[in-house]
Amino acid sequence: MSNATIGSIGIIGAGALGSNFARVLAKSGMAATIANSRGPASLAALVEELGPTIKAGTVQEAASADIVLVAVRWVDAEKVLGGLPAWNGRIVIDGTNPVEFIDPASPDANDASNPLAAYGIKAADLGGQHSSQIIAQLVPGARLVKAFNHLDVNVLPEPEVAGGKRVLFYSGDDATAKAAVRGLIEAAGFFAIDLGTLDVGGPLASLPFGALAMHNLVRI
Repeated sequence: MSNATIGSIGIIGAGALGSNFARVLAKSGMAATIANSRGPASLAALVEELGPTIKAGTVQEAASADIVLVAVRWVDAEKVLGGLPAWNGRIVIDGTNPVEFIDPASPDANDASNPLAAYGIKAADLGGQHSSQIIAQLVPGARLVKAFNHLDVNVLPEPEVAGGKRVLFYSGDDATAKAAVRGLIEAAGFFAIDLGTLDVGGPLASLPFGALAMHNLVRI
């Protein structure tokens, strides 16, 4: 499957998830525009590494694509997404996880009630919602699909392993949007598994406590 079939792809965020997602696209020969808060010039080394199919752009340019991966830190999501133009039915892939990084010098770093403290993170307080409900509020008018968030980002550039394909979960409420994201997942070399609606699949696959989070499954 080509970009012509899938549509244009944008990546908002060039950290571990955004850059590794760009790597797997480049490996598959798919084009994308990647952006971060520091501007295109800061991504010169990354796009040089990835080759001609991946270009650096502004956040607004990346956000104008047909399919846009949101790959920002949870604490930055509202600031990054809040000022963007109307989505008008375009597809947003929510790759975020509701975790916050802990200051090693803060009391949170030694919080015995937090099983994640040893990893330098804590679960964000979502007020009873799941993360995609909150992201959906930040991208009004978009068709939201949860994907690319549950797997160790360092293995993303290697979708095929041990004679099989890594499993990527996805969920959403719009059948057409889900089909497009499934096509992207499969074109990148993964095996896609539909977890159903956002209310069902979102919590299952979300870090830190989702039942399917960090499960590195391979379909042989």
